[in-house]
Amino acid sequence: QLQFVESGGRLVQPGGSLRLSCTASGGTLNYYTIGWFRQAPGKEREGISYIDHSGTTDYSDSVKGRFTISKDNAKNTAYLQMNDLRPEDTAIYYCAATLNTVTQVSSTWGYDGWGQGTQVTVSS
Repeated sequence: QLQFVESGGRLVQPGGSLRLSCTASGGTLNYYTIGWFRQAPGKEREGISYIDHSGTTDYSDSVKGRFTISKDNAKNTAYLQMNDLRPEDTAIYYCAATLNTVTQVSSTWGYDGWGQGTQVTVSS
């Protein structure tokens, strides 16, 4: 069973960029859909992007055009490149995996292997 460790979060100014990493252990990413999620204070965890085994990606409207998901199967790591960061992007960011077909980018259903998350704070 996959288990993830997220990293790369930090304090960044509005308009800045970050790249988050999500490294898996306990298996290979090759056959999974990998999702990135975030949870802001007082809000539910929401999916913001995923990449499936074929490389197909999707994004929530809130990050489309600013964030890019990718993965390196050889390194067993997925990434989230975040550009043009805004204060509303402040949250704990998580990744997880599923073998199910993902039909809604915002859904957390069916995902497993959640890590501790990495804190992203966007503030001047």
